[in-house]
Amino acid sequence: MTITQVLERGSLDTVAARIRSHVVDMCAGPEGGHLGGAFSCADVLAALYFSVLNVDPQWPDDPDRDRFLLSKGHAAIGLYATLAERGFLPVAELAGYGRPGSRLMGHPVRAVPGVEMPTGSLGHGLALGCGFALAARYAGRNSRSFVLLGDGELQEGSVWEAAIAAASLRLDRLVAVVDRNGLQLTGSTDGIAPMEPLADRWRSFGWAVRDVDGHDPNQLADHLDAAPWEPGKPSVLIARTVKGQGLPFLAGRSASHYVTLSPRNHIRAVHALRAAEVAG
Repeated sequence: MTITQVLERGSLDTVAARIRSHVVDMCAGPEGGHLGGAFSCADVLAALYFSVLNVDPQWPDDPDRDRFLLSKGHAAIGLYATLAERGFLPVAELAGYGRPGSRLMGHPVRAVPGVEMPTGSLGHGLALGCGFALAARYAGRNSRSFVLLGDGELQEGSVWEAAIAAASLRLDRLVAVVDRNGLQLTGSTDGIAPMEPLADRWRSFGWAVRDVDGHDPNQLADHLDAAPWEPGKPSVLIARTVKGQGLPFLAGRSASHYVTLSPRNHIRAVHALRAAEVAG
């Protein structure tokens, strides 16, 4: 299925809404899930998989494919929902998330079609992305490597070691996206370890930087599709987002980080998403 054929089913906003709907259903299961961070990056995932990435669910191991790494691996349910919508796995499989015997675990693993590497120990995804980008260069391939990081994850020193390496190696086919929702498990990211001015920090490490609304998937797609933005420089898109975006009773709250939705709150969430879709 081509991207054009997929998008005949709806706009990027509609795709992001479907991703969030699947996430809500998975979080209503017995295991719950990392709802907040999956919701904040849903528009990024929609833009990547339905407008930017050169990937084919019928040939997931195509050597010329673009690579995507979910460095913030705890948002796996968002990735699973996206991969299912894109055709990498049956949508019906999402109902088994977290159940015994399911390959859809709390963090992504290679057993899931479309997952390049297992992630979840924060701070390693960007280094892996460097490796993929460097390997593509040595192989003479024109593919790009994309890495989605959490903003709390930027407290890991290994992220900045990888950032230095990427700039030093002039890996301009490497693109990082920072899900800048401002919250982590224990509170505000800036209250724990201030990181602004974040764009200037990345520039000081030799990266081309853009700072955008992380809930406008069409704008996100335009920026990501245009990378590399400067020859010889890796690119980083700082996506300003809201944790739990789309659910008024959880949006912008650290409590949305990991949620097991009760039947009542599941219904509330479904109604909220439907209301937002109608309003949009």
